[in-house]
Amino acid sequence: MTTSGGEMEQKSPRDKELQDQGWTRKFAAAEPRLSEAREGYEELGFEVLFEPLDLCPEDPACTACLAEHPDLIKVIYTRPKDNIS
Repeated sequence: MTTSGGEMEQKSPRDKELQDQGWTRKFAAAEPRLSEAREGYEELGFEVLFEPLDLCPEDPACTACLAEHPDLIKVIYTRPKDNIS
């Protein structure tokens, strides 16, 4: 899925459900950035969740690598630790 500016919108297939539970989508990344982001957000008092990236069905070329390696890139979601829904 792309934004109005033409960039790929990086989100989980469960994005709406997660937002309803108080999660905020941050960005997509691969290691070592995933671990760095988890550490940083947890130090700031957030829960951190890694979700699979929703593949872009409009452009199969952009998803070929991700389809073969689905754990390569994850979308990072956070919410304050006291926001348990």
